[in-house]
Amino acid sequence: QVQLVESGGGLVQPGGSLRLSCAASGRIFSIYGMGWYRQAPGKQRELVARIITGGSRNYADFVKGRFTISRDNAKNTVSLQMNDLAPADTAVYYCSARIVTSQDFRADDYWGQGTQVTVSS
Repeated sequence: QVQLVESGGGLVQPGGSLRLSCAASGRIFSIYGMGWYRQAPGKQRELVARIITGGSRNYADFVKGRFTISRDNAKNTVSLQMNDLAPADTAVYYCSARIVTSQDFRADDYWGQGTQVTVSS
């Protein structure tokens, strides 16, 4: 029905950068908001950043100006540029979107499968 597919994770040294991307596909009527969450081993999943229709952005405090979220409404994609990465940023990063499908016109939250980000020297 609807799929979210992430890409761009990997291994990076402290201070390095990565760019995550997520593409939504399927029977999409509209997308209210898209965002990124992360979950480190033994910890709860937490919000990293989100962007809603119209461009309003929210960031977690720990981002501290290092990450930038962007969205391409025409392509149903959302990206997360991560700079100055630290070992504490190591986690599985998940893309999420609130999508209204063209099948039943209901708004539901959808999740990607996650992409691993490891920051280590």
